[in-house]
Amino acid sequence: MIRIKRSWVRLLIRKHKKAAPVIFFIGGFVWDSLTLGRIDRLYDNVLLAIYLISLSGCLYLYNLADDGKWKGTFIERFEEYLPLAIQFFLGGLSSAYVIYFSRSVSLSKTAAFFIILVIVFFANELFKKRLSNKYLQFSAYFFVSFTFYSFYIPVIIKEMNTLVFILSGVVSLAITFILVLYIYFVSPSTRVEINIGKLFAIIIGIYLTLNLFYFLNLIPPVPLALERGLAAHHVEKENGDYIVTYETDEWYIFWREYRIDYSYKPGESVYIYSSIFAPTDLKKSIMHRWKWFNPDTNQWEVVEDIGFDITGGRDGGYRGYTFKNNVAEGQWRVEVITEEELVLGVIEFEIESNPFIQPRGLVTRRF
Repeated sequence: MIRIKRSWVRLLIRKHKKAAPVIFFIGGFVWDSLTLGRIDRLYDNVLLAIYLISLSGCLYLYNLADDGKWKGTFIERFEEYLPLAIQFFLGGLSSAYVIYFSRSVSLSKTAAFFIILVIVFFANELFKKRLSNKYLQFSAYFFVSFTFYSFYIPVIIKEMNTLVFILSGVVSLAITFILVLYIYFVSPSTRVEINIGKLFAIIIGIYLTLNLFYFLNLIPPVPLALERGLAAHHVEKENGDYIVTYETDEWYIFWREYRIDYSYKPGESVYIYSSIFAPTDLKKSIMHRWKWFNPDTNQWEVVEDIGFDITGGRDGGYRGYTFKNNVAEGQWRVEVITEEELVLGVIEFEIESNPFIQPRGLVTRRF
């Protein structure tokens, strides 16, 4: 009975051979979307660790299959499924980063990196045709390994800074090199197909590029994430909750929580409320950097940095606010940044100053 079932599965996969890699890759994303919650949750950590370990194992089995290593063993019966397993685990690992990152309220500063992530994720058509390319295999492995450790290590050591990011990259680099070298020395076909120096140069190039992105503030300071950020007319703390009054936009503008045209009466205070996710016990200093666009110089000018500390662990994120009085009319931007000046998100609004103006769509919510 089991043999019949297995044959049916094999026939189905062979019949849809072209679509199968794409389906398995997307399957990894869908599964993550349904199951992943918090990056510091035990289930998430264990699941992603299993993905990475399983991907490492599948790459080893797949590359040695060309040498006839599994002839006459039970693994031989599953050789044709190895590319699909690789697709699934790559889909699961790459999508995890996209999922966690996309939960941030603003992509203004790091949109370029997010676009790259999405392109990498949906490049399954290229991967489907070139999975046998070992340069591509190990480059993709290093990329998802790097993104995994950039989340995982800060969660484990309860610390997030530039040194930890560099450490995450070094760990992923070392693990990738160990895997590549092991496969290279035990697999004659791999030694024929690749130039080890060229492969290492490609991987190091990816490593340096990711570090460059980090120092140019094009990579978000994971695992921190700005879950909510808005410009408000009033914020106060009451019994552990934050009471926030702000203007809402028209119902059909569903992608934005607040109105960017801020109705301002001279003399009032302008508040910025933010909610930041941080893993349990991770402590971090956060700043609201208030910027005003000077139309005379055509540049953004830093008006003030207002800082506060956060401690992670709360499901709804660590909440806080800053405010300013007597603000100028025009375009404003408040960057939510770490002490290393890495951008968590950007809250943008335009002040319309008029002593007789009335706020539009005013609501009050408890957070």
